[in-house]
Amino acid sequence: MAKNTEVKLSKRDIQTLENLTNMAEIVIKQAKRKKDPAVNIPVRALSNVSFNERKRIIEMGKRTSQRQLFNLSQAKSFMQTMLVASGTKQLIEQGKSTSIRGLYYLLKHTISGVKEETFNEQGECDTIIEDIEVILNSLREELHLAAENRGTMVGNITVIDNGDEIDCTRMGSGGYAIPSIVEPNIIQFKKCTAQFILHVEKGTVWQRFNEDKFWKKHSCILTHGAGQPPRGVRRLLYRLHSELKLPIYCLLDNDPWGYYIYSVIKQGSINLAFESQRMAIPEAKFLGLRSIDFARCELSDSVKIALNDQDRKRAKQIAEYPWFVKKKAWQKEIETMLTNGFKLEVEALTNRDISFVTEQYVPQRLNEGNFLD
Repeated sequence: MAKNTEVKLSKRDIQTLENLTNMAEIVIKQAKRKKDPAVNIPVRALSNVSFNERKRIIEMGKRTSQRQLFNLSQAKSFMQTMLVASGTKQLIEQGKSTSIRGLYYLLKHTISGVKEETFNEQGECDTIIEDIEVILNSLREELHLAAENRGTMVGNITVIDNGDEIDCTRMGSGGYAIPSIVEPNIIQFKKCTAQFILHVEKGTVWQRFNEDKFWKKHSCILTHGAGQPPRGVRRLLYRLHSELKLPIYCLLDNDPWGYYIYSVIKQGSINLAFESQRMAIPEAKFLGLRSIDFARCELSDSVKIALNDQDRKRAKQIAEYPWFVKKKAWQKEIETMLTNGFKLEVEALTNRDISFVTEQYVPQRLNEGNFLD
Protein backbone atom coordinates (compact mmCIF):
# COMPACT_ATOMS: atom_id res chain seq x y z
CA MET A 1 0.00 0.00 0.00
CA ALA A 2 1.46 3.34 -1.03
CA LYS A 3 1.86 6.00 1.63
CA ASN A 4 -0.23 9.13 1.56
CA THR A 5 1.60 11.95 3.33
CA GLU A 6 -1.42 14.29 3.13
CA VAL A 7 -3.67 12.18 5.36
CA LYS A 8 -4.95 14.05 8.41
CA LEU A 9 -5.14 11.64 11.33
CA SER A 10 -7.64 12.00 14.15
CA LYS A 11 -6.54 11.89 17.78
CA ARG A 12 -7.91 8.38 18.02
CA ASP A 13 -6.02 7.36 14.86
CA ILE A 14 -2.80 8.64 16.40
CA GLN A 15 -3.48 6.75 19.63
CA THR A 16 -4.31 3.54 17.77
CA LEU A 17 -1.14 3.80 15.69
CA GLU A 18 0.86 4.31 18.87
CA ASN A 19 -0.72 1.20 20.41
CA LEU A 20 0.05 -0.85 17.29
CA THR A 21 3.65 0.39 17.30
CA ASN A 22 4.05 -0.39 21.00
CA MET A 23 2.84 -3.95 20.42
CA ALA A 24 5.40 -4.41 17.66
CA GLU A 25 8.21 -2.86 19.71
CA ILE A 26 7.59 -5.30 22.56
CA VAL A 27 8.05 -8.19 20.14
CA ILE A 28 11.20 -6.62 18.69
CA LYS A 29 12.71 -6.11 22.14
CA GLN A 30 11.99 -9.73 23.03
CA ALA A 31 13.74 -10.90 19.87
CA LYS A 32 16.78 -8.68 20.50
CA ARG A 33 17.09 -10.13 23.99
CA LYS A 34 16.96 -13.61 22.42
CA LYS A 35 13.65 -14.35 24.13
CA ASP A 36 10.75 -16.15 22.53
CA PRO A 37 8.66 -13.37 20.87
CA ALA A 38 5.14 -13.47 22.31
CA VAL A 39 2.01 -11.39 22.75
CA ASN A 40 -0.45 -11.55 25.65
CA ILE A 41 -4.08 -11.79 24.56
CA PRO A 42 -7.08 -11.43 26.89
CA VAL A 43 -9.05 -14.67 27.00
CA ARG A 44 -12.27 -14.32 25.01
CA ALA A 45 -14.29 -17.06 26.67
CA LEU A 46 -17.37 -17.28 28.89
CA SER A 47 -15.10 -18.28 31.78
CA ASN A 48 -13.45 -14.83 31.55
CA VAL A 49 -16.68 -12.82 31.35
CA SER A 50 -18.73 -11.47 34.24
CA PHE A 51 -21.62 -9.11 34.89
CA ASN A 52 -20.65 -5.91 36.65
CA GLU A 53 -23.70 -5.17 38.82
CA ARG A 54 -22.58 -1.61 39.59
CA LYS A 55 -22.07 -0.65 35.93
CA ARG A 56 -24.83 -3.02 34.76
CA ILE A 57 -22.80 -4.27 31.81
CA ILE A 58 -20.99 -7.45 30.79
CA GLU A 59 -17.23 -7.14 31.18
CA MET A 60 -14.20 -9.16 30.20
CA GLY A 61 -11.98 -10.39 32.99
CA LYS A 62 -8.21 -10.04 33.39
CA ARG A 63 -7.14 -13.53 32.32
CA THR A 64 -4.74 -13.63 29.38
CA SER A 65 -3.08 -16.29 27.27
CA GLN A 66 0.31 -16.04 25.60
CA ARG A 67 0.81 -16.53 21.86
CA GLN A 68 4.40 -17.48 21.07
CA LEU A 69 6.40 -17.54 17.85
CA PHE A 70 8.52 -20.56 18.77
CA ASN A 71 5.58 -22.73 19.76
CA LEU A 72 4.71 -24.98 16.81
CA SER A 73 1.01 -24.90 17.62
CA GLN A 74 1.00 -21.09 17.89
CA ALA A 75 3.58 -19.96 15.33
CA LYS A 76 1.10 -19.44 12.49
CA SER A 77 -1.42 -17.55 14.62
CA PHE A 78 1.42 -15.42 16.01
CA MET A 79 2.51 -14.42 12.51
CA GLN A 80 -1.11 -13.84 11.50
CA THR A 81 -1.46 -11.50 14.48
CA MET A 82 1.52 -9.45 13.33
CA LEU A 83 0.22 -9.47 9.75
CA VAL A 84 -3.24 -8.16 10.69
CA ALA A 85 -1.68 -5.52 12.94
CA SER A 86 0.54 -4.40 10.06
CA GLY A 87 -2.41 -4.29 7.66
CA THR A 88 -4.57 -2.16 9.95
CA LYS A 89 -1.62 0.15 10.61
CA GLN A 90 -1.30 0.77 6.87
CA LEU A 91 -5.04 1.46 6.56
CA ILE A 92 -4.91 4.08 9.32
CA GLU A 93 -1.80 5.72 7.87
CA GLN A 94 -3.50 5.99 4.47
CA GLY A 95 -6.75 7.26 5.95
CA LYS A 96 -8.63 4.47 4.19
CA SER A 97 -11.06 1.79 5.34
CA THR A 98 -11.89 -1.66 4.08
CA SER A 99 -14.18 -4.49 5.04
CA ILE A 100 -12.98 -7.45 7.07
CA ARG A 101 -13.33 -9.38 3.81
CA GLY A 102 -11.20 -6.78 2.09
CA LEU A 103 -8.49 -7.07 4.73
CA TYR A 104 -8.54 -10.85 4.34
CA TYR A 105 -7.80 -10.55 0.62
CA LEU A 106 -5.31 -7.73 1.18
CA LEU A 107 -3.25 -9.94 3.49
CA LYS A 108 -3.84 -13.32 1.85
CA HIS A 109 -0.86 -14.70 -0.06
CA THR A 110 1.32 -17.76 -0.35
CA ILE A 111 4.39 -17.54 1.90
CA SER A 112 7.56 -17.39 -0.17
CA GLY A 113 9.44 -20.69 -0.43
CA VAL A 114 6.57 -22.84 0.88
CA LYS A 115 3.01 -23.69 -0.12
CA GLU A 116 1.59 -22.33 3.14
CA GLU A 117 -1.09 -19.61 2.88
CA THR A 118 -1.20 -16.71 5.32
CA PHE A 119 -4.92 -17.41 5.78
CA ASN A 120 -6.80 -20.47 4.57
CA GLU A 121 -10.24 -18.99 5.16
CA GLN A 122 -12.01 -15.82 6.28
CA GLY A 123 -12.74 -17.17 9.76
CA GLU A 124 -9.04 -17.32 10.60
CA CYS A 125 -8.63 -13.63 9.79
CA ASP A 126 -11.80 -12.64 11.68
CA THR A 127 -10.55 -14.31 14.87
CA ILE A 128 -7.22 -12.47 14.65
CA ILE A 129 -9.03 -9.15 14.10
CA GLU A 130 -10.94 -9.68 17.35
CA ASP A 131 -7.66 -10.56 19.08
CA ILE A 132 -6.13 -7.27 17.90
CA GLU A 133 -9.19 -5.40 19.17
CA VAL A 134 -8.86 -6.77 22.69
CA ILE A 135 -5.06 -6.41 22.76
CA LEU A 136 -5.31 -2.73 21.85
CA ASN A 137 -8.65 -2.08 23.58
CA SER A 138 -9.83 -0.65 20.26
CA LEU A 139 -13.02 -1.13 18.29
CA ARG A 140 -12.43 -2.64 14.85
CA GLU A 141 -13.96 0.53 13.44
CA GLU A 142 -11.00 2.40 14.95
CA LEU A 143 -8.78 0.01 13.01
CA HIS A 144 -10.55 1.32 9.88
CA LEU A 145 -12.40 -1.95 9.32
CA ALA A 146 -15.96 -1.55 8.11
CA ALA A 147 -18.88 -3.97 7.82
CA GLU A 148 -21.82 -3.99 5.44
CA ASN A 149 -24.35 -1.28 6.30
CA ARG A 150 -27.36 -2.90 7.99
CA GLY A 151 -29.67 -0.54 9.79
CA THR A 152 -31.61 2.64 9.11
CA MET A 153 -32.49 5.89 10.88
CA VAL A 154 -35.04 8.63 10.36
CA GLY A 155 -36.25 11.44 12.59
CA ASN A 156 -35.54 14.76 14.22
CA ILE A 157 -31.78 14.92 13.95
CA THR A 158 -29.21 16.35 11.54
CA VAL A 159 -25.83 14.63 11.34
CA ILE A 160 -22.56 15.39 9.61
CA ASP A 161 -21.41 12.24 7.83
CA ASN A 162 -17.83 12.48 6.60
CA GLY A 163 -18.33 16.20 5.95
CA ASP A 164 -21.80 15.93 4.38
CA GLU A 165 -24.82 17.36 6.21
CA ILE A 166 -27.68 14.83 6.46
CA ASP A 167 -31.13 15.99 7.58
CA CYS A 168 -32.81 12.81 8.80
CA THR A 169 -36.28 14.40 8.51
CA ARG A 170 -35.84 14.54 4.74
CA MET A 171 -34.78 10.99 3.89
CA GLY A 172 -37.93 9.82 2.09
CA SER A 173 -39.20 6.26 2.43
CA GLY A 174 -35.74 4.69 2.59
CA GLY A 175 -34.26 6.61 5.51
CA TYR A 176 -30.60 7.24 6.32
CA ALA A 177 -28.48 4.09 6.06
CA ILE A 178 -26.48 3.85 9.29
CA PRO A 179 -22.79 3.38 8.41
CA SER A 180 -20.76 0.62 10.00
CA ILE A 181 -18.21 3.20 11.21
CA VAL A 182 -19.92 5.91 13.27
CA GLU A 183 -17.01 7.17 15.34
CA PRO A 184 -16.87 10.93 16.15
CA ASN A 185 -14.28 11.62 13.45
CA ILE A 186 -16.79 10.32 10.86
CA ILE A 187 -20.23 11.13 12.34
CA GLN A 188 -21.03 14.32 14.27
CA PHE A 189 -24.42 15.41 15.62
CA LYS A 190 -25.31 18.93 14.46
CA LYS A 191 -28.93 19.48 15.51
CA CYS A 192 -31.33 17.29 17.45
CA THR A 193 -34.86 18.11 18.64
CA ALA A 194 -35.86 14.48 19.31
CA GLN A 195 -37.09 13.53 22.77
CA PHE A 196 -36.28 9.83 22.58
CA ILE A 197 -35.22 6.96 20.31
CA LEU A 198 -37.52 4.12 19.31
CA HIS A 199 -35.49 1.12 18.14
CA VAL A 200 -37.48 -1.57 16.35
CA GLU A 201 -36.28 -5.03 15.45
CA LYS A 202 -36.96 -5.28 11.73
CA GLY A 203 -37.00 -3.09 8.66
CA THR A 204 -40.58 -4.07 7.85
CA VAL A 205 -41.80 -2.70 11.19
CA TRP A 206 -39.58 0.37 10.80
CA GLN A 207 -41.23 1.00 7.41
CA ARG A 208 -44.69 1.12 9.00
CA PHE A 209 -43.50 3.68 11.58
CA ASN A 210 -41.78 5.77 8.92
CA GLU A 211 -44.75 5.71 6.54
CA ASP A 212 -47.05 6.78 9.39
CA LYS A 213 -44.58 9.58 10.28
CA PHE A 214 -44.45 8.36 13.88
CA TRP A 215 -41.13 10.14 14.40
CA LYS A 216 -42.71 13.46 13.37
CA LYS A 217 -45.85 13.08 15.50
CA HIS A 218 -43.91 12.03 18.59
CA SER A 219 -40.68 13.99 18.11
CA CYS A 220 -38.28 11.06 18.12
CA ILE A 221 -35.62 9.20 16.18
CA LEU A 222 -36.61 5.87 14.68
CA THR A 223 -33.99 3.15 14.08
CA HIS A 224 -33.79 -0.52 13.21
CA GLY A 225 -30.94 -3.03 13.00
CA ALA A 226 -32.39 -5.69 10.67
CA GLY A 227 -32.71 -8.16 13.54
CA GLN A 228 -29.66 -8.44 15.77
CA PRO A 229 -28.28 -4.89 15.42
CA PRO A 230 -24.78 -4.75 13.92
CA ARG A 231 -21.96 -2.97 15.70
CA GLY A 232 -22.47 0.30 13.82
CA VAL A 233 -26.11 0.54 14.94
CA ARG A 234 -25.28 -0.37 18.54
CA ARG A 235 -22.42 2.11 18.64
CA LEU A 236 -24.62 4.90 17.18
CA LEU A 237 -27.38 4.17 19.72
CA TYR A 238 -24.77 4.35 22.48
CA ARG A 239 -23.47 7.71 21.23
CA LEU A 240 -26.96 9.17 20.82
CA HIS A 241 -27.83 8.08 24.35
CA SER A 242 -24.59 9.08 26.09
CA GLU A 243 -23.86 12.30 24.19
CA LEU A 244 -27.40 13.63 23.58
CA LYS A 245 -28.99 12.04 26.67
CA LEU A 246 -31.81 10.47 24.65
CA PRO A 247 -33.83 7.64 26.26
CA ILE A 248 -33.93 4.44 24.21
CA TYR A 249 -37.03 2.26 23.96
CA CYS A 250 -36.88 -1.11 22.19
CA LEU A 251 -39.85 -2.59 20.31
CA LEU A 252 -38.92 -6.22 19.72
CA ASP A 253 -40.65 -9.54 19.10
CA ASN A 254 -42.11 -11.48 22.01
CA ASP A 255 -39.76 -14.44 21.65
CA PRO A 256 -36.35 -15.56 22.98
CA TRP A 257 -34.61 -13.85 20.06
CA GLY A 258 -36.26 -10.52 20.85
CA TYR A 259 -35.28 -10.90 24.51
CA TYR A 260 -31.70 -11.64 23.48
CA ILE A 261 -31.51 -8.61 21.18
CA TYR A 262 -32.63 -6.43 24.08
CA SER A 263 -30.05 -8.08 26.33
CA VAL A 264 -27.25 -7.27 23.87
CA ILE A 265 -28.35 -3.64 23.49
CA LYS A 266 -28.71 -3.19 27.24
CA GLN A 267 -25.87 -5.20 28.80
CA GLY A 268 -23.59 -6.04 25.89
CA SER A 269 -22.63 -9.22 24.11
CA ILE A 270 -21.15 -12.20 25.95
CA ASN A 271 -18.95 -13.07 22.96
CA LEU A 272 -17.67 -9.50 22.56
CA ALA A 273 -17.59 -8.39 26.19
CA PHE A 274 -14.60 -6.14 25.56
CA GLU A 275 -16.91 -3.81 23.59
CA SER A 276 -19.51 -3.32 26.32
CA GLN A 277 -18.06 -0.15 27.81
CA ARG A 278 -18.61 1.66 24.50
CA MET A 279 -21.75 -0.07 23.25
CA ALA A 280 -23.94 -1.31 26.10
CA ILE A 281 -26.82 0.92 27.23
CA PRO A 282 -27.98 -0.17 30.71
CA GLU A 283 -30.76 2.44 30.73
CA ALA A 284 -32.45 1.03 27.59
CA LYS A 285 -36.06 -0.04 28.15
CA PHE A 286 -38.04 -2.94 26.63
CA LEU A 287 -41.28 -1.42 25.39
CA GLY A 288 -42.71 -4.63 23.90
CA LEU A 289 -44.02 -6.93 22.51
CA ARG A 290 -45.10 -8.53 25.80
CA SER A 291 -46.46 -11.98 26.61
CA ILE A 292 -49.66 -10.41 27.98
CA ASP A 293 -50.31 -8.55 24.72
CA PHE A 294 -52.17 -11.44 23.11
CA ALA A 295 -55.02 -10.96 25.59
CA ARG A 296 -54.45 -7.24 26.25
CA CYS A 297 -54.64 -6.37 22.54
CA GLU A 298 -57.40 -8.91 21.81
CA LEU A 299 -55.45 -10.67 19.07
CA SER A 300 -56.67 -13.60 17.02
CA ASP A 301 -55.47 -17.16 17.63
CA SER A 302 -54.18 -17.13 14.07
CA VAL A 303 -51.18 -14.92 15.03
CA LYS A 304 -49.80 -17.40 17.55
CA ILE A 305 -46.51 -19.10 16.68
CA ALA A 306 -45.98 -22.28 18.68
CA LEU A 307 -42.77 -22.49 20.71
CA ASN A 308 -40.42 -25.26 19.65
CA ASP A 309 -37.90 -27.08 21.84
CA GLN A 310 -35.11 -24.70 20.87
CA ASP A 311 -37.28 -21.70 21.82
CA ARG A 312 -37.97 -23.18 25.25
CA LYS A 313 -34.33 -24.04 25.85
CA ARG A 314 -33.19 -20.56 24.80
CA ALA A 315 -35.81 -18.84 26.96
CA LYS A 316 -34.68 -20.78 30.04
CA GLN A 317 -31.04 -19.85 29.31
CA ILE A 318 -31.93 -16.16 29.08
CA ALA A 319 -33.90 -16.36 32.33
CA GLU A 320 -30.68 -17.51 34.01
CA TYR A 321 -28.57 -14.60 32.76
CA PRO A 322 -27.21 -12.80 35.87
CA TRP A 323 -28.70 -9.50 34.70
CA PHE A 324 -32.20 -11.04 34.41
CA VAL A 325 -32.20 -13.62 37.19
CA LYS A 326 -32.96 -11.10 39.98
CA LYS A 327 -35.59 -9.18 38.02
CA LYS A 328 -39.04 -10.43 38.95
CA ALA A 329 -40.73 -8.68 36.02
CA TRP A 330 -38.47 -10.42 33.51
CA GLN A 331 -38.83 -13.79 35.21
CA LYS A 332 -42.61 -13.38 35.03
CA GLU A 333 -42.40 -12.28 31.38
CA ILE A 334 -40.42 -15.34 30.31
CA GLU A 335 -42.52 -17.69 32.46
CA THR A 336 -45.71 -16.30 30.90
CA MET A 337 -44.39 -16.89 27.39
CA LEU A 338 -43.45 -20.48 28.27
CA THR A 339 -46.85 -21.06 29.90
CA ASN A 340 -48.61 -19.58 26.87
CA GLY A 341 -46.72 -22.01 24.66
CA PHE A 342 -46.49 -19.51 21.82
CA LYS A 343 -44.53 -16.45 20.71
CA LEU A 344 -45.63 -13.29 18.92
CA GLU A 345 -44.04 -11.04 16.30
CA VAL A 346 -44.59 -7.28 16.42
CA GLU A 347 -46.29 -7.59 13.03
CA ALA A 348 -49.04 -9.61 14.76
CA LEU A 349 -50.47 -6.27 15.93
CA THR A 350 -51.60 -5.59 12.36
CA ASN A 351 -54.23 -8.23 13.14
CA ARG A 352 -56.06 -5.37 14.83
CA ASP A 353 -55.31 -2.70 12.24
CA ILE A 354 -52.50 -1.88 9.82
CA SER A 355 -51.43 1.10 11.99
CA PHE A 356 -52.47 -0.23 15.40
CA VAL A 357 -48.81 -0.45 16.48
CA THR A 358 -48.03 3.18 15.59
CA GLU A 359 -51.30 4.81 16.54
CA GLN A 360 -52.30 2.90 19.67
CA TYR A 361 -49.85 0.31 20.99
CA VAL A 362 -46.61 2.32 21.24
CA PRO A 363 -48.21 5.69 22.16
CA GLN A 364 -50.15 4.01 24.97
CA ARG A 365 -47.04 2.24 26.33
CA LEU A 366 -45.07 5.49 26.23
CA ASN A 367 -47.84 7.43 27.99
CA GLU A 368 -48.16 4.76 30.69
CA GLY A 369 -44.41 4.30 31.10
CA ASN A 370 -45.15 0.61 30.72
CA PHE A 371 -41.73 -0.92 30.11
CA LEU A 372 -39.50 -3.76 31.24
CA ASP A 373 -36.06 -2.75 32.53
